Amino acid sequence: MLAPPADANVVDAGLYRGGRRVESPGNLHDAYQRLCAQPGTMAWIGLYRPAEEQLLTVAEQFGLHKLAVEDAIVAHQRPKLERYGDTLFLVLRAARYVDELEEVHFGEVHVFVGPHFVLTVRHAEAPDLGAVRHRMENDPDLLARGPEAVLYGILDAVVDGYAPVIAGLQHDIDEIETEVFRGDPKVTRRIYELSGEVIEFQRATRPLLDILGGLAAGFDKYGTDEELRRYLADVADHATTVAERVDGFRQTLADILLLNATLVSQAQNEEVRRLTIASYAQNEEIKKVSAWAAILFAPTIVGTVYGMNFNHMPELHWTAGYPFALSLMVTVSLLLFTIFKRRGWL
Repeated sequence: MLAPPADANVVDAGLYRGGRRVESPGNLHDAYQRLCAQPGTMAWIGLYRPAEEQLLTVAEQFGLHKLAVEDAIVAHQRPKLERYGDTLFLVLRAARYVDELEEVHFGEVHVFVGPHFVLTVRHAEAPDLGAVRHRMENDPDLLARGPEAVLYGILDAVVDGYAPVIAGLQHDIDEIETEVFRGDPKVTRRIYELSGEVIEFQRATRPLLDILGGLAAGFDKYGTDEELRRYLADVADHATTVAERVDGFRQTLADILLLNATLVSQAQNEEVRRLTIASYAQNEEIKKVSAWAAILFAPTIVGTVYGMNFNHMPELHWTAGYPFALSLMVTVSLLLFTIFKRRGWL
């Protein structure tokens, strides 16, 4: 009988006894058969984007609850911890900061932890569970503590992976603060985009506190190893620090957005004031021009009337007509000048 072919979606599968790898089955069928045939052995199987049929087969072999399997198939779940009998099901969201894009990319891993097995299902490149396996295999004393030790290693890797993201976000916030005071017109959009990343990061990190709290609540009931309790408590401390930093980022961005809106409003008010002053000065000039135009226009009317060449015009042959016309021009001009002067147009 031919052995079943290797599973393409199996990243790694190992059987461990006493904290050391004893076998590396090439497919899930062999892994399950050898686990059942060797009491005291732990199986650690890593899957990457498995097909639905493959995951259903694994669920049947390892006795996984159908609701947890449905979550693992669909993916895009919120971080959570659920217990189905003697099997734990966790959804964790890893994150990594991409320097070239200045963006945070998120990954998702589903972890099934049973009495004698750990099954991980990844739907993205992060987290790097290969590094977790390498670390655990180099520490047989820790790995010998069983599936919960593997769970600790995964949780620790996910939380440690948040540190570069925290540093990247802090750097972005520092840059935004500089851009705000420099008056960069594009900074508002960047604030909104970064706020969205921080909110998404908060959704990934905040539930971890509940997950770790739920694990701690079951320490006594399920007889968790004392050393693992200390390790998990350390992870909880780091997760709390991360959650507090992310909360601080969100508040800082809200304050920066408010400050930017205030600065933009001040700049707009200053521009309006400047335009108002310019408009007022222009109106004053228009008043002066209009006043002088009116003053000069009045004598022009008188001169125009008396400049008509008609034979039968009143006062045309009057001796005092010329002085009278000049006097009328001067009088009207002085009268208009006085009126405009009193109104402040001149």
